[in-house]
Formats: sequence, C-alpha cells, structure tokens
Amino acid sequence: MDETDKKILNLLKENARASYSEIAQKVALSSPAVKERITKLEESGIIDKYTININYQKMGKSITAFIMFETVNCKAFREFCSNQPMVLKYYRIAGYYSYLVKVVAANMELLEAFIDETMRFGTPSTHIVFSSAANDTV
Repeated sequence: MDETDKKILNLLKENARASYSEIAQKVALSSPAVKERITKLEESGIIDKYTININYQKMGKSITAFIMFETVNCKAFREFCSNQPMVLKYYRIAGYYSYLVKVVAANMELLEAFIDETMRFGTPSTHIVFSSAANDTV
C-alpha cells in the first residue's frame, strides 16, 4: 500500500459513496486506475465494508457513554450486550476491566436503568462523553 492508496482510503472514509471519477480527480489518477486500486484494497481485506455514520442526537439519543465492566461471567455479559439496543459496540479488553461498552441513551434515567441492570454481571465504571472528535486518517 502506497501513499496514493492511503489518500484513496481517507477519501472513502470521508464519503464511501464518492465516485471513481471524483476520487481520481483528487489523487491525480484515471478512474479505471482508482477502480483497480479500490478493488485490490477490497480483495486484500484492507477495505472490510462500507458503512454510514449515524447522528444519534438527531434520533433523540443525546447521551453517549463508555462503561467499563469488571465481570467474571463473560459469556452471559456478551449475550446481554448483544440484546441491548442502547449498546453500539462492546470490546473485550485486557487489564482490570473485562469489557468496554459504548452506549447511547435518550436520557439519564434510561442510562441509569441500563447501568443498574448490568450490575448483576459485575462492577461498572461509567464515563459520559461531553464531546468527540475523530482523527483516524490512514
């Protein structure tokens, strides 16, 4: 993977629906050359999937939190998280805590109820997000 591939990846991360010709203009290649590079990135697994970013605030879910859990019953906890609509992602992590869970909630009462429900699996440590920024360029 060279610098041009990295530029293409960053452009696709910005807008996965960009056309080959749009990308080609920005990386100084022809559309067929961009298509070939993107196909190779897909075939190699570097591009895993195309997705969207959802604005949860506009859906009425204005609270984002990261909750770290110390638990010994990992299987039951994973099953619980998999069935919770508030859970966006969960990660098995190393260290004192077993899991890091990202959740969104419409209000503090719902977040509190979620945390109360998780206490049967272990000890949570909740971290409310005030703001976020991304810097995930390749």
